[in-house]
Order: sequence, then C-alpha cells, then structure tokens
Amino acid sequence: LEIGDVAQINAWPDLMTLLLGLILDWFYGDPSRIWKRVPHPIAIIGNGIEVLEKRFNTASLDDAEARGRGTILLVVLIAASLVTGLVFSSVFELLGSLGWVAEIIMVSVFLAQKSLKDHVVEVATALRKCGVECGRQAVSKIVGRDTGGLGVSGICRAAIESLAENFSDGVVAPALWYLMLGLPGLIAYKAINTADSMIGHNSERYQHFGRATALFDDMVNWPAARISAGLIAGASMVAGGIKHARQTISQTLQDATTHRSPNAGWPETAMAASLGISLGGPRKYGNTEIRAPLLNSAGRTEVSVRDIDRALAIFRDSCFLLWALILIVAVV
Repeated sequence: LEIGDVAQINAWPDLMTLLLGLILDWFYGDPSRIWKRVPHPIAIIGNGIEVLEKRFNTASLDDAEARGRGTILLVVLIAASLVTGLVFSSVFELLGSLGWVAEIIMVSVFLAQKSLKDHVVEVATALRKCGVECGRQAVSKIVGRDTGGLGVSGICRAAIESLAENFSDGVVAPALWYLMLGLPGLIAYKAINTADSMIGHNSERYQHFGRATALFDDMVNWPAARISAGLIAGASMVAGGIKHARQTISQTLQDATTHRSPNAGWPETAMAASLGISLGGPRKYGNTEIRAPLLNSAGRTEVSVRDIDRALAIFRDSCFLLWALILIVAVV
C-alpha cells in the first residue's frame, strides 16, 4: 500500500461515522424525552464554564489580569475537552462495533441540523398562526438582539440570519473538527463555541475576561464559515442554476468581509444572495445599537415568511450537499 492508500483507509471510518451522525441528527435531533432525564452534554459543558468563570473572573481584577485569567480558563477548557474526547475514543475503540454505534450517536448529539431547522420553523409557524408578538417570542430564542421592536420583516430577517450563521457554527464547523481531530476535536470545538456564547460577548463583565475566547472562537470557525458559504452557493443551483450560484459566490466575496464578524458574513451573505434579499444592517443588543452594513444591499429589504420557507429549503439542500461530499470522499 502507498501512503495515500493508507491515509484513505484510516479516514474511512471517521467519514462514515460523521455521515451517519449527520443523518441521525437530521431525523432525530435531540429527543426531549431523553434530555429531560439526563443532562445534555452541552449543558454539562456550560455548567463547567460557569463554575470556572465564577472562580477566575473576580471583581478585583484589572484589565490585564482579566485577560490573563480568561486565557487560563480557555486553556483549561480545551485541555479538559481534549482529554474527555480521548477517553471516549479509547473506550469506544475497545467496544468494537458497539463502540462505533455509540460514537455515531455521540457525534449526532453535537450536531444541530434538526434543532436549528425546528427553531426556525417555529418562527415561521408563530408568525402564521398568531402574528408579530408570537413571532418575536419565537425568534428571541435563537438570536441575541433586542426583538421587541421587530416587525414581520425584521423577524424573518433575524431568523434567516440565525439559520445561515448557525449552519456554519452548528453543522459545518463541528463536522470539520471531527474529521480533523476525531471526538477530541469535536468536543473541544463545542466547548470553545459554548464558551464564546457565554463569555465571549463584549459586555462590561466579559470585555477583557472573554477576549481570548472570542478571538479563539473566530479562529476555529474561520474555515467552516467559508465552506458553509460554498455549500449554500452550491445549494442555490437547485433553484437558480449555475449562473445563480456564480452570482451568489461573487456577491459573497464582495460583501462578506464588511460584516463586523470575520466569519458570520460569509454564510449570511451567501444566504442573502441566494434568496435575493438583504440581510444585516442596524440592530440593537440591549441598549447598544449596532450600525452594520447591509449584505447583498441590492436585494429586497422587505422579507416575508415565504422567504423563511425558501431559506429552509436552501439549508436542507446545503446539508444534503455536505452529506454527498462526505460520501464521495469516503468511496472515491
């Protein structure tokens, strides 16, 4: 066997584990009847981060000390995640076929296709059944911005932006890190991403303490954001053909870097261009108003529930395209 043949043989189990994990997650997601009885792994990670944050982030710290303590928390979190992943990998390997099945299930738990899809469907359903107020309540579960003043268009835009960004963070990135580093990489990625959502935002308490986490989260999400945009552009061919996909790619390359996040602009612009709408723009987080540029500014600014339906179709096809690429790499 040549070196390339050996590498392909070694990669095949991980590729098939990931593919089956994606399929399992798409159809079953996170069954509430299970997670009502036992804590979800993400909840366990979140509890650990909360304990570490309370221990390390005291009121007496100056800015430099806060940054240093935040960095220590991040290192401890990554180390614990990698060790946990190695332990699970070793145990699953000893269990043979049963361990492989267990690993597929574990991989599916750290993916978010069905939960993301269900939350966005909930927004569309709420708007259709009982209007703006219900829509605001539904979308507030998946976005961090102030939803109190949003109308129908604002609610729909927020839901579509969340769908696009979380396709990268909740599907593509964990899949990519699993392929690169196995269970240790997957668990470490989810720990970093969870920490960013908890302490990485620019509030008074976390402005310095969460800086290392926010920067590292940007780093680990960098490749997935670009891959996600490519998958969304590829999915846009289903409705609009090759020309539409090329236009989506061109618009994404033009607008993605105008977003305040180094990553979120890529899937969001790709989704906006594929739907022919504008996303981004000004929004409020508590008392802070963010003056952000529009993504795909030539698109429609009035967005409807029908556009959520179309975005969900793009999301579905993007996920299926990801599956197809994994299968092709596994069998070629």
